[in-house]
Amino acid sequence: MKHQAQPIPPAAPPAPVPEVLPDIELTQDLLYEILLSEFAAQRGHMALALEESMDLAEKTRDPRLARQAAQLAVQSGDMEKSVEAVGLWHELDSGSATATRMLSSLLLRGGRLEEARPYLVEALKGEGDNVGLTFLQLYPLVGPQADKAEALKLMRELAKPYPEVSEAHWVVAKLAQAAGDEKLALDEAREAHRLQPAWNAPVSLEAELLSKASPEQSLELLRGYLSDYPQASEVRLQYARELLVQKQYKSARNEFQYLARQNPDNVELAFAVALISLQLNDLPEAEKQLQDTLARNGKTQDDVAYFLGQLHEAKEDSAKALEYYRRVHGGEYRYAAELRIVYILSRENKLDEAREVLHQAAMDYPEKRSELLVIEAQLLRDAKEPDAALDVLKQGLEKIPDDAGLLYEAAMQADQMGHFDESEKWLRHLIKVRPDYAHAYNALGYGFLERKVRIPEATALVEKALKLAPDDYAIMDSVGWAYYLEGRLDESVAMLKKAFAGTGDPEIAAHLGEALWARGDKDEATKLLQGSLKEHPDSEPLKSVMKRLMP
Repeated sequence: MKHQAQPIPPAAPPAPVPEVLPDIELTQDLLYEILLSEFAAQRGHMALALEESMDLAEKTRDPRLARQAAQLAVQSGDMEKSVEAVGLWHELDSGSATATRMLSSLLLRGGRLEEARPYLVEALKGEGDNVGLTFLQLYPLVGPQADKAEALKLMRELAKPYPEVSEAHWVVAKLAQAAGDEKLALDEAREAHRLQPAWNAPVSLEAELLSKASPEQSLELLRGYLSDYPQASEVRLQYARELLVQKQYKSARNEFQYLARQNPDNVELAFAVALISLQLNDLPEAEKQLQDTLARNGKTQDDVAYFLGQLHEAKEDSAKALEYYRRVHGGEYRYAAELRIVYILSRENKLDEAREVLHQAAMDYPEKRSELLVIEAQLLRDAKEPDAALDVLKQGLEKIPDDAGLLYEAAMQADQMGHFDESEKWLRHLIKVRPDYAHAYNALGYGFLERKVRIPEATALVEKALKLAPDDYAIMDSVGWAYYLEGRLDESVAMLKKAFAGTGDPEIAAHLGEALWARGDKDEATKLLQGSLKEHPDSEPLKSVMKRLMP
């Protein structure tokens, strides 16, 4: 975190407090124990060294030996022994700020907030004009505590005596944010900003807190700060990102371009400009930035090649797009690049090549095997090869028979081909392995409804699907259609109206129109069907219903 407040000159160090040492005779036995502890530590026998050192400190009450025991305990990594040893050191050398800070830190790391409280109060009192920095140093210790509410409570009590310390308000704001008290967080962030207007951290936090509820207010705050402090690059980056979130792409690009000019060696910024230019469909600027980034070798070359492939797809230059996608040999976009190659080849009717890429991808990404088989089946469907598509899915199910995606796709493919028994078999197996899979119940039930068979069973299946996915409009359509076939016209119309209102889907409109017509609401049905056909003139379900009802 870049702290932009004006530096505070260090206070004059306090006069050293003379160390009060016990009057103890250095006997042979005592000397032996001291040497034993020293030799044990030198030879790596830390347990023995610590045991002897603690014993010496307790016997002698000598703060120097207590300090040595504390250091050994902390080195050992044993939390309980560390707290015990540092506690003894603090007890014997109460003027040691180091002992106080170390003890409070250990207790915080152990989640013992209440025990740490008095030592934190003591540590803060001893910091004088540097207390703000101490609050900032406390945040990484208090922030990760599991009990966010207790952490906030502790920090508010610690900060109370320091109302003019900006850093104290900022730390309280951060902890309030973590605890879910956004109002308190916002109030504290604003107070921190009021006390130190030049410091960027409170402004950044305030803008972050405002971004969800009042995005324009968040942007205005950042703009105002940048007007006063134009060189605040971290705030400008936050402003640019917030503009992106708010989909103000041109303004966001302007800010990233400004940052890129200020940081000419930062290829990440140039890359960001390129991606935003792609979003704006400014292909020449995007290509310029991407090629520049590619030449500078700063950004992962695979990532840049992937987006150059995207750019050339947008330019409808498939050959160039393939060239760049094939240069993606690693990174987070490798799998996506493989899929883009597949889709481009399939568009060019190079089905065999596309399938070869899929088969290689399945070897490279075994965890994606099911997804890749579904894609291959879809390519074959699109190529009017339904038998081959079903064979691919069947072969996949031989190897992974309980895969939900494969079971569902195989069932749908079989249903389209009229292989209803096979479809039902796979859907019932899917329900067995995934009893929460709403669309399996819906597909099985709707298949019966389409063929007008086993209507009561079909109704029960689609109702079960709706219970699992109550906001799914496609399933609402199935339930509404089931009610229509059972003659429950009022329930059918109510359900279908809800489904149609959610999607405007022409197939749902066809079902709703037929249900309204059957109920006697012919004018409403006519108006609905004609309006939907106007918006979807190629809809076969609408044409079919209107031809039947209004020949």
